[in-house]
Amino acid sequence: MPLPLKPGLSGLMLATAGAIAFSGKAIIVKLSYRHGVDAATVIMYRMLFALPCFLLLGWWSERQAHAKANPLTRADVWRIVGLGFVGYYLSSYLDFLGLQFITASLERLILYLNPTLVVLLGWVLYKKPIQPIRMLAMAVSYSGVLVVFAHELSFAGAEVMWGASLVFASALTYALYLIYSGQWVQRIGAMRLVGWATSVASVCCIVQFLVLRPWAAADVPVEVLWLAILNALACTVAPVLMVMMAVERIGAALTAQTGMIGPMATVALGVMVLDEPLTIWIGLGTLLVLGGVFIVSKYGAK
Repeated sequence: MPLPLKPGLSGLMLATAGAIAFSGKAIIVKLSYRHGVDAATVIMYRMLFALPCFLLLGWWSERQAHAKANPLTRADVWRIVGLGFVGYYLSSYLDFLGLQFITASLERLILYLNPTLVVLLGWVLYKKPIQPIRMLAMAVSYSGVLVVFAHELSFAGAEVMWGASLVFASALTYALYLIYSGQWVQRIGAMRLVGWATSVASVCCIVQFLVLRPWAAADVPVEVLWLAILNALACTVAPVLMVMMAVERIGAALTAQTGMIGPMATVALGVMVLDEPLTIWIGLGTLLVLGGVFIVSKYGAK
């Protein structure tokens, strides 16, 4: 009979698996675009297949909360709707739009600027001072993205500028979600907030498709449907649960540091699956971005 894994080891394995699964999202989206579909269609099918799982998570966490006499207020409901719209729907849609114009590697590096954006927004919105070590971390991370961005710009021109801007806007909206959800997560509960907010985002994606696209646009190649199912389950629902379980076992800080494997996994998958180039500039940019994230997570957190 095999011995059970220690909580620390199982937590690290969950965090690593979650980071790799998250990184696969961009790869699957790029594969879907090869079949002639657009961002609104791809994200609609992804969230359509993920919606039952998110509703189940919301329902289960709601039962747990009611058992502790912690029902949602009307203000809580509006907060969840707002967070779901900005943090999951708008952020995801901007990301999917940007992926039409840039490589998966650059997309993942831009999204990894998220911790620095949270610091900057904290300074702008709440006048929180930025520690010198965090300034250094931001400088290192942004220089890494600029290295890869400049390299792609020299080949693809204006399309890279537009795509990178969309993905950066995605990272910015998700940073806003993190800041405001941090104020309410203790009141609402982490799993309940994620379950209902992602359900809201799923409905937004479906409604967006129904408004912007004719019914005929839903008739897509069967490969797109299988990719959407894979994206919904393996790269959306599963990593959310794995990261949650990892945080319970090893804490948020170590989970975040382990998640730094994500950009490297995206670069590797991009090379193997999408035939994206692996250059010294991508390698240098990845190391700089990861170095900045490591500095801010290891030495910049109080």
